[in-house]
Amino acid sequence: MAMAMATAMRRAAALGARHILAASSTSTPSGVFHCRHMSVGAAMEKVRAAGLLRTQGLIGGKWVDAYDGKTLEVQNPATGEILANVSCMGSKEASDAIASAHSTFYSWSKLTASERSKALRKWHDLIISHKEELALLMTLEQGKPMKEALGEVTYGASFIEFFAEEAKRIYGDIIPPTLSDRRLLVLKQPVGVIGAITPWNFPLAMITRKVGPALACGCTAVVKPSEFTPLTALAAADLALQAGIPAGALNVVMGNAPEIGDALLQSTQVRTITFTGSTAVGKKLMAGSADTVKKVSLELGGNAPCIVFDDADIDVAVKGSLAAKYRNSGQTCVCANRILVQEGIYEKFASAFIKAVQSLKVGNGLEESTTQGPLINEAAVQKVEKFINDATSKGADIMLGGKRHSLGMSFYEPTVVGNVSKDMLLFREEVFGPVAPLVPFKTEEDAIHMANDTNAGLAAYIFTKSMPRSWRVSEALEYGLVGVNEGIISTEVAPFGGVKQSGLGREGSKYGVDEFLELKYICMGNLS
Repeated sequence: MAMAMATAMRRAAALGARHILAASSTSTPSGVFHCRHMSVGAAMEKVRAAGLLRTQGLIGGKWVDAYDGKTLEVQNPATGEILANVSCMGSKEASDAIASAHSTFYSWSKLTASERSKALRKWHDLIISHKEELALLMTLEQGKPMKEALGEVTYGASFIEFFAEEAKRIYGDIIPPTLSDRRLLVLKQPVGVIGAITPWNFPLAMITRKVGPALACGCTAVVKPSEFTPLTALAAADLALQAGIPAGALNVVMGNAPEIGDALLQSTQVRTITFTGSTAVGKKLMAGSADTVKKVSLELGGNAPCIVFDDADIDVAVKGSLAAKYRNSGQTCVCANRILVQEGIYEKFASAFIKAVQSLKVGNGLEESTTQGPLINEAAVQKVEKFINDATSKGADIMLGGKRHSLGMSFYEPTVVGNVSKDMLLFREEVFGPVAPLVPFKTEEDAIHMANDTNAGLAAYIFTKSMPRSWRVSEALEYGLVGVNEGIISTEVAPFGGVKQSGLGREGSKYGVDEFLELKYICMGNLS
């Protein structure tokens, strides 16, 4: 089972572990940073000059090579160039990282909330002060356009800032006693060491959204980033050390996913597993956590419906649907996977939507004009092709795109598919690419039924001018997140998570700390 879990973890990384960007349109102030014609070499040199190019793992505050000397290549998906060779670690390194985190837990958890808060705030400030370099690194190894990468840095830092503040608001409770000589107290205490397994599509934000609340509570962490995007994780960890997060509180090991995954699952010192990725891998992690009865926090796959009613504002619906579908080239778990359009507005919406999609500029993320980068790798492109072939073989129409981009590599044309039906993969499963299936519907009841006809339940979107309909449909949709007349809804102050097979627990907001806390009841007697 453990080997199957780890194999599935690698497959999920190849085809698309997950997440959402809250500020994809963030731009840099004029005169601060420009990358119109920056080469890969120049970008790497800028990162190196800032001291943020790390290639070793972080264990107990020390940068270490894999014990057997093995390395793995990190590639730029836009060009295929090798960016770096990083340590390829396994079970021994993971075990040492767990031991380091466990040892540090006792001192870190004993600090006051104010002391932990100050360290987290310094980490936030360092991330922001190195915003451009971190964004460059992210674009280099993940492929997203610089504007989106800059947005992710701001978004990722916002979780550190929020939980630096929330650290001082983790309150217990006093319960009215049943006997006059007793006092009943409830404490909230950190669970201990957490194992965080994070994806490639948001290589900074998915770390800060997990590690931020964990450190704020007094927990310590072992992070396993994706093998495709370890450089951003290592740079963020370096800044944490500079901010005064003590050695051992944050450890990073990457490389052999089967061995690292097994070490985290089998250790009795790891008390929580927090994971963002595919539903298949989430199920493996749940099963693997059973032997040691760990808490699990899972943000898993989606199949997001985007419902456009005939009373919607066309311009608002097109803008929102475009943002919900094509950010990060469609590689997020909250991307609109099915655009359901009411029959009365279908033709008008389709025409306006296709025109908007045609304006997207595909290219290297280092180029200033780029709005769509490459998919993460060849396997991701092949998955998109499989879905397109399945749809066309069953009667779907390619309204725009539908093939690899002339740029080569793993670039794919922004695509719109019409006449999509419920028996197609595009409707049933998550495509994780720049493909927008348009599906007509007749009534509100039909739309709700179609939207809920899936095991997933992460995000959904609706567009309507009717306030009563907004309430009715929002409450009827079986999803953890609902955007009404808005395509970008994630924020650090609101809970993020799904229902059904899209996960357990919530990240972000005041509820995000709950995944890393235990309740302790204390009964004090004979007080009369």
